Amino acid sequence: MHGKLPTLGEIGTLVTSGSRRRRYIIYAVTLLAIAGALYFVLAPSATQQRRAGRFGADAGPVPVLAAAATLADVPVYLDAVGTTKALNTVTVRPQVDGKLLSVSFKEGQDVKKGDVLAQIDPTTFKAALDQAVAKKAQDQALLNNAQNDMARYEQLAATNAINRQQADTQKSLVAQYTAQVQSDQAAVESAQATLAYATIKAPIDGRTGIRAVDEGNIVHASDSTGIVTITQLRPISVLFNLPQQYLSQVNDAFAKAPLKVDAQRSDNDAVIDSGTLTVVDNQVDASTGTVKLKADFPNANLQLWPGQFANVRLLIDTLKQVVTIPTGAVQRGPNGTFVYVIKDDNSATIRPIVVQKQDETQTVVKSGVAAQERVVTTGFARLTDGSKVTIGSNDGTPATPAGQRQRGQRPAGSTGERAPRADGSARPATATPPAAPQ
Repeated sequence: MHGKLPTLGEIGTLVTSGSRRRRYIIYAVTLLAIAGALYFVLAPSATQQRRAGRFGADAGPVPVLAAAATLADVPVYLDAVGTTKALNTVTVRPQVDGKLLSVSFKEGQDVKKGDVLAQIDPTTFKAALDQAVAKKAQDQALLNNAQNDMARYEQLAATNAINRQQADTQKSLVAQYTAQVQSDQAAVESAQATLAYATIKAPIDGRTGIRAVDEGNIVHASDSTGIVTITQLRPISVLFNLPQQYLSQVNDAFAKAPLKVDAQRSDNDAVIDSGTLTVVDNQVDASTGTVKLKADFPNANLQLWPGQFANVRLLIDTLKQVVTIPTGAVQRGPNGTFVYVIKDDNSATIRPIVVQKQDETQTVVKSGVAAQERVVTTGFARLTDGSKVTIGSNDGTPATPAGQRQRGQRPAGSTGERAPRADGSARPATATPPAAPQ
């Protein structure tokens, strides 16, 4: 029913054939492993040869862009963000109560000191002045009569025609009338001032804002809003803060000469106005660790507006005749900063440098590069120490070996004069290549 069972001999034959098959598989895997190891040992030499043929010396010099180190005066700035504030701001308020008859200015108008801005009904103030003048005239007449009587009494008393006491009494009466006339004069002056307050004038030069009161309204000296606000825009001030660690540098430079301050646009850093530092605050803000400074700007074109934020830079020093290179030429490695310097044989060599000052476009080199030495600004991917290079240009022209040019072509910016080599021999002068693109 279930078929014939295998004998012991057949079972032994099957086991033997399975063991052989496993041995064959092990042998094959071992051979493949050995072959793979030999491939990885021997293949790199061929791969390196192919890479050398593609990227090595057979590919020719490495194309790069370069720039010459130059000597220049480099300004040292401290940057900050400031708030623009009007040099003077005055809220024009009435000094007397009354009806506002007229407004003589337009909103946003430039006014001069003394210009009439508004007129309050002066009727009652004129009446008070006339009354004071009349009272003074009355008392002045009494004084004049008393002085005449005193002169006569003095003559009679001298001849003993009258009692001396009567002359002294008249003299006292003259003094009383004199004091009364002086009081009347003060009342006249007060009435004149009150009448003058009815005519509201501009206290400073500046620009008017939005009018707060219209004609026909009753205004009071106690009004807090006033009639209009006048803001002085020329000149104008900018307040800004600097960290306290710069305080000593600012004070030292400020003690020597007035410091220049530039106000810049926030979008492209273009200078919109230049002014001078006027005040360094007398204390440091303990909560922020900063000190407040104030600078005044002419603001001739009204580029600055009160309440506006502005980028400012404070010039505290100028580095005289220092070596500068494009910032794009500066590289950083495990041992610090370095540059690739192009030698006279058109090869690039690594040169460690010490950076004194650096910004987005320019780097001041304290040591490591001399003026007129050429440094690589673009093309570092294939560049190594000692690589041959060709210097290209930013205008899309093909790269040519450093120091060479096509027949009849003169490098841009070259004067045609021959500059001496380091060994004293003459060589063609080279122009300063364009700065590396950022």
